[in-house]
Amino acid sequence: MAQALTIEGLSTVLVTGLLPPLLWLWFWLKEETHKEPKGAVMKSFVLGMASVPFVLLLEYAWCSFSLKYGFVQSCDSSTATGFASLWLLIPWAFIEEVSKFTVAWWADLRRSIYEAPIDAVIYLITVALGFAAMENILFLLKTHTGGGGLLTIVATADLRFIGATILHTVASGIVGVSIAFTFFHPEIHARNIWGGLILATVLHTAFNKFIIGGVSSSSVFQTFLIIWTLALILIFFFEKVKRIKPQKI
Repeated sequence: MAQALTIEGLSTVLVTGLLPPLLWLWFWLKEETHKEPKGAVMKSFVLGMASVPFVLLLEYAWCSFSLKYGFVQSCDSSTATGFASLWLLIPWAFIEEVSKFTVAWWADLRRSIYEAPIDAVIYLITVALGFAAMENILFLLKTHTGGGGLLTIVATADLRFIGATILHTVASGIVGVSIAFTFFHPEIHARNIWGGLILATVLHTAFNKFIIGGVSSSSVFQTFLIIWTLALILIFFFEKVKRIKPQKI
């Protein structure tokens, strides 16, 4: 049963939606030795949040196009199967990954604050965590207004903390690492950007396919386990990127 949005409910949604991404942001900033300007970091986080409505519009446009020309019968990805499922999930994942990269590029990577390879990873992850925070808030608002109580909101936030938030971090981190390794090799910059975006899209699509597709609880656990394993691998590459130096001729 639908219920009105209360101050208590809104406060719970905002705290549980924002806190996990902010905790992850603190973790990544703590691990970085080349400290970024706090203003630039917060701007990137906020712009990541602000990009979500535009992404939703693009995803809605793809849905409308697909319905109009008969590629799918419904845009409910939880019920779509086979071709229809991938027809929706792949472009949606690609839109999100390109959007996060575009925000990071426009806000940070084309500016003078992009001073070291690790900056690419930090700013991509920061934008991704802002994006995840807004997604969390919208998702939890829907849960609350749909009749979910405090415990339901907290439980949903916990699932997104170990799932979707990590997914966005890892996916954008992949793009950031790909860019970082070209910091001293601009001639292959474009190749690595596209390679990172394609790999991030594949990961994002696979995650959505398993989570949204209504698979068994054991498969969901395996999916989360894979995502967390990839997060550990990202931390490994994060450490490698911190040590990238220009090659001596």
